[in-house]
Amino acid sequence: MKKILVIIDGLGDLPIKQFKGKTPLDYAETPNLDEMAKNGKLGYMYPVNESYAPESHAAVVSILGNDHTTSPRGIFEAIGAGVKLTRGDLALRANFATIDDIKNRRMIDRRSGRTLSSKEARQLSKSLNKEIELPVKFEFVPTVQHRGVLVLRGGFSDNITNIDVYRHEKGIIHVKDKFAWCQPLDDEENTEFAANVINSFVDQSFKILNNHPINNIRKKRGLLPANVVLARDAGIEIPKLKQFKKSMAILNMPVEIGACKLSGMDIYSMSYPNMKNYDVYENLYNGLSKMLRFSSKVLRRKGGKYDFCYIHFKETDVPGHDNKPFEKKNFIEMIDKGFFKYLKKYADKYNVKVVVTADHSTPCKLKTHTADPVPVLFYDPNAKGDKTERFSEVQAEKGSLGKIKGKDLLKKVGFVA
Repeated sequence: MKKILVIIDGLGDLPIKQFKGKTPLDYAETPNLDEMAKNGKLGYMYPVNESYAPESHAAVVSILGNDHTTSPRGIFEAIGAGVKLTRGDLALRANFATIDDIKNRRMIDRRSGRTLSSKEARQLSKSLNKEIELPVKFEFVPTVQHRGVLVLRGGFSDNITNIDVYRHEKGIIHVKDKFAWCQPLDDEENTEFAANVINSFVDQSFKILNNHPINNIRKKRGLLPANVVLARDAGIEIPKLKQFKKSMAILNMPVEIGACKLSGMDIYSMSYPNMKNYDVYENLYNGLSKMLRFSSKVLRRKGGKYDFCYIHFKETDVPGHDNKPFEKKNFIEMIDKGFFKYLKKYADKYNVKVVVTADHSTPCKLKTHTADPVPVLFYDPNAKGDKTERFSEVQAEKGSLGKIKGKDLLKKVGFVA
């Protein structure tokens, strides 16, 4: 192993009152990251550009050296979920969500309270695949908790709008009160057909799910029903991404898995713990603990076979969306203690260069992705550092790496030519 890229999802944040004007990262106790920062170089990165708040897929493909518009998210999600695509298939990222009624379309929670278990999602998906009637072949695949993938088989246009309250407009992410139906963005008959089919799927999903036995049980337990499926980021073309030879990726989420598969990396992923007692944060703590152990284990056992490794920790993004700064701080501290303590020793022993950054900022008080820069740490065991004090957003702006665009990051640190 020569080079390691670690992305801590949604790590970037803004100062908040709860932490006396500091960010969760700056407030957290991170002695191992701080030690690497003191002996490394810092900078700050705009994953796409200074005016663009990226979704995860756009940020990751940009950081891996590609145009962030290379393909919509649906393609990466489908490939990451193991769905085989042929030319013309339409792939969309999907969410189980909660609305008041299909006529009003008013959103209660676009993630069904985050409490949907993978087992429940599989049972609901089985009903959708069996009972929904469309004029084309389709496949709905649940992935992780409330997440899923919808694939329409055949020749389609992807020039359509999303069915979601989460909308990207001029580089800024907005969250609306209710979703709008899918609309064609051109006058082609095929585009209108695609929009109509997706609208039909979503409409039927509500009629099937709203009084589904699984959701009736959830209502009795005081949980939000997963009574509709939202669909967004439709894509038909499998992109050609920059290739990474002799490379591995350690990660769990379909979108990043899809991007890394298309980049030629060998994938190492683990099964996420089942949610118990519908406690989403207990599940996230258990999942992160398992991921920290898994990452160190894979690196130790498999690292010698590869030149490059990409590691992605997802859990830090969730409390940003939920405005839970203390949970975000705790996750950061867990990652520092449970992984970076080992990684620094590994890097020093085997002379490995390390880059640590985030795919985007998810400020707790804003509860969404923003265009704010994220900190970058470059650690080379054999090079002199900036003598910066610690790994944080504030210190990053003082570092010698300066301002970086996502697509230039790996060139900046010498990871690629």
